[in-house]
Amino acid sequence: MKLLLDTCVIYPTVMREMLLGASRVVGWYPLWSKQILEEWARAARKIGATGEMQARAEIALLRAAWPKSEISWLPSLEARLWLPDVNDRHVLAAAIAGSADLLITLNARDFPRETLFEEGLDRLDPDALLLKAYNSHPGRVARVANEIFLEVCRSSGKEWEIYELFKKARLPRFAKVISKSTN
Repeated sequence: MKLLLDTCVIYPTVMREMLLGASRVVGWYPLWSKQILEEWARAARKIGATGEMQARAEIALLRAAWPKSEISWLPSLEARLWLPDVNDRHVLAAAIAGSADLLITLNARDFPRETLFEEGLDRLDPDALLLKAYNSHPGRVARVANEIFLEVCRSSGKEWEIYELFKKARLPRFAKVISKSTN
């Protein structure tokens, strides 16, 4: 299954790492565009002077790890699309050009289901997608979550609870399930 990842699910590190890790173990293929990655780099400026530089380094690693995931399209595709926010058309265009099965986003109202259905797409929020991954491959997904949890604890120097980490990452239902499976 091909998943177009919107900027809002790529930029938060824990969410991105969990989505990519689950994709690896479940066999999903993530997609994005140059525009989506550029939005990530620009948004990272908000965290300080090194934010954009760090994001660009992470983008380079992402491109190396998933070399066929970046989608491009002709301008005519984007021009024919309608969404409530014109600035989101590039996301839908990437999903269509990449033959994505699902658009993974936190912005449900910006991507009306009827518009997506017309293009042969559906959308899911990352929490629902990760629950789906866990239900189909509980052991593998739990291992990914635990690896991310341990790395966050190591790199932050903070002792997190696994539930709190994934809840803070805007994955509350997944946090609940994964915290029960790792205890």
